[in-house]
Amino acid sequence: MADLWLVIAGVVLALVFDFGNGLNDAANAISTMVATKVLSFRAAALLSAVGNIAAAFLFSTAVAQTIGKGLIDPGAVTVEMVIAGIGGAIFWVYLASYLGLPVSASHSLIGGYVGSAFLAGGPQVLVAGGIWLVLAFIFIAPVAGMVGGMLFSLGAAWMFRRARPARINRYFKRLQLVSALVYSLSHGANDAQKTIGIITILLFSGGMLTSFHVPFWVVLLSHLVIGAGTLAGGWKVVKTMGVRITKLKPVNGFCAETAGAAVIIFCSLFGIPVSTTHVISGSIIGVGTMRRATAVRWNIARNIVWAWIITIPVAALVGAMTYAVADVLGVIS
Repeated sequence: MADLWLVIAGVVLALVFDFGNGLNDAANAISTMVATKVLSFRAAALLSAVGNIAAAFLFSTAVAQTIGKGLIDPGAVTVEMVIAGIGGAIFWVYLASYLGLPVSASHSLIGGYVGSAFLAGGPQVLVAGGIWLVLAFIFIAPVAGMVGGMLFSLGAAWMFRRARPARINRYFKRLQLVSALVYSLSHGANDAQKTIGIITILLFSGGMLTSFHVPFWVVLLSHLVIGAGTLAGGWKVVKTMGVRITKLKPVNGFCAETAGAAVIIFCSLFGIPVSTTHVISGSIIGVGTMRRATAVRWNIARNIVWAWIITIPVAALVGAMTYAVADVLGVIS
């Protein structure tokens, strides 16, 4: 059995990451509401936090199972390996939040974890199928979000083609409260699950669990902390997502959130860990494109995509370096 205090330290670090996840990903659920002036920044963050926490009682732990035992061979995982991986994720998520970059906290965690595991155990400890699934959805998720945003925009335009713009705005301001709450539920169902999976494998590798199963207290604690991070909000990221990519109206916000939520919930039910940031960014670009191609600030979108591309490599490198430094200092037994 690993040292109890080391396991506790790992759990605390996982929760620090979880808070940062909510902090950066607050923009995913609330940026459209803030941009369309449906709610204030704080009121929108509170609504999103409630949705993140409520998801603990509504969804299974399929994504947590994938993270915990679908990426790295559970028998090869050590507590030190997990802690080093969390360190890589924390570095990138908090740096990105400071810079206002809407990066994928999910991929930061996966990158850090895989990077430290690769250095510690070699390529044979990696579960190729799970890793390829994650890599594939780096491309599939934003495209699905974009297509969904375009389809919902087309549907809304057809249904309300004879309505006055003022009436449409009033109607969709109310509907956007519902779509934002549903999106927040989907965010909790997928993103909080990553921390749940990491804490569970940490407890299992530390000998605190005799088999890989998710205790409910881990589920509840992870959802509470990600909800707290969401409530704290990340204004710089909200501004990037809600204002700088394209100008949004309530109908656009509703279409983007609904399309994003549909994609994320589908993936969550099948245990696919996707980036909620990738999905909602794609949805926002989709609704912007349906207005006109020039409505999207493609230079901003390009910067976001570059941040996505470097997320896994940077987090993996930091995770591997953290493990290597700990090994040199004799921290790893």
